[in-house]
Amino acid sequence: MDQQQDSPSYCPAPGAPAVRAEGPPWADCLECGKPTEYGSATPGVVLCPVCEWQEAQRTACSG
Repeated sequence: MDQQQDSPSYCPAPGAPAVRAEGPPWADCLECGKPTEYGSATPGVVLCPVCEWQEAQRTACSG
């Protein structure tokens, strides 16, 4: 069976947050409260690297 290469993905990749900040002040992680790699002015949900990885594991496609 031929599958087209242009077919949409079943699990689209989540959008990456804004560019990582070069220096403080850092935004606090919304899950654990530890400092993140993102500036405090970064819009949206910001997570520390550990919580970001755990969230990716929870929402990963199992297919």
